[in-house]
Amino acid sequence: MQIFDALIYYPLYNVLIFFYNVIPGQDFGIAIILTTLLLKSLLIPLSKKQIESQKKMQELQPEMKAIQQKHKNDKEKQTKALMEFYKEHKTNPFSGCLPLIIQLVFLIAIYRVIINISGAGFVVSPGGLYAFVSDPGAINHTFLHFMDLTKPNYVLAFLSAIAQYYQTKMLFQSQKKNKTEEPSSSEPDFAAIMNKQMLYLGPGLTFFIGVTFPAALALYWLFSTLFMIFQQMVIFKPKA
Repeated sequence: MQIFDALIYYPLYNVLIFFYNVIPGQDFGIAIILTTLLLKSLLIPLSKKQIESQKKMQELQPEMKAIQQKHKNDKEKQTKALMEFYKEHKTNPFSGCLPLIIQLVFLIAIYRVIINISGAGFVVSPGGLYAFVSDPGAINHTFLHFMDLTKPNYVLAFLSAIAQYYQTKMLFQSQKKNKTEEPSSSEPDFAAIMNKQMLYLGPGLTFFIGVTFPAALALYWLFSTLFMIFQQMVIFKPKA
């Protein structure tokens, strides 16, 4: 935990307070947005690798399902055939896991930063600041002079949920296009079932978090998701 605090938590904590200090009018909401955009920009290589891995797996899904159907009565042959298929296409179904785990670590860190500042009554702890970051004392916890970031906000929670829904739907669009080309099967499509559950479970969980925790966290989640949507649009854009 000390390594986590030293390498991730306190750098994010100080970046957030630094932005708060230099922003005219000292708007904590804008400081959160800038910190979010900086963090997501630094993580672009990881998130890009994760999205591209998901996209490639979706494109290969019809062929993978054909292999599974062909060897449905022999799991050993099915596994061997899939391994050869992954090797042939130079892909790994788990290649997107590590980038996702690293991003989750930073998500936990920014969550802790926001929750700890909120739990302290929006008063900064000087002991956690670097020498070049001045202590602002009590933080103005309103966003754009009207939104209280200490309390849950249903509008932010709803917008975050909608953004989460759209981002998830984008990830499944190519898979749905490929599905129309697959032969019909009497067996249930468990991948499609799981995708549908994720499509609604993710936004539902996002909304629940948004109406349960301080609005500062929902603000971070909203702009983090919007950044991911833009990145996915760039990656999924058809090549000329």
